[in-house]
Amino acid sequence: MPQKGFAEAPQSGWEAEDTMADDIAERFGINKRELALTAGLAPATLQRRSRADAPATRARLGEMAEIVARVSAWAGGDRQAFAWYRSEPLPEFGDRTAESLVKSGKAAALRDYLDHLALGGFA
Repeated sequence: MPQKGFAEAPQSGWEAEDTMADDIAERFGINKRELALTAGLAPATLQRRSRADAPATRARLGEMAEIVARVSAWAGGDRQAFAWYRSEPLPEFGDRTAESLVKSGKAAALRDYLDHLALGGFA
């Protein structure tokens, strides 16, 4: 089930000068440098529109934003969910954080885990 907000962001009518990175950074209350580092991207990646809008960059940011959107209601909002994403150790994954999992290409496994929890499964 698509979440409102991040999952719909690419189609949501941004201003011409905004990028996906601008929107996500604003929602999390961080700058683009911190966003890039959190997503596992070089900080310079989000400084030029051509790199920020590249398919690989958008995919990585989209994975991160989707995970945060999935836990936003549980966490109490986007910024709280972002704090969870960055710092909460997940026992199911050897105490790695969601940030670490997404950076290492394991976003699909994390989504499956969150789906399991949403359906009433145990952590």
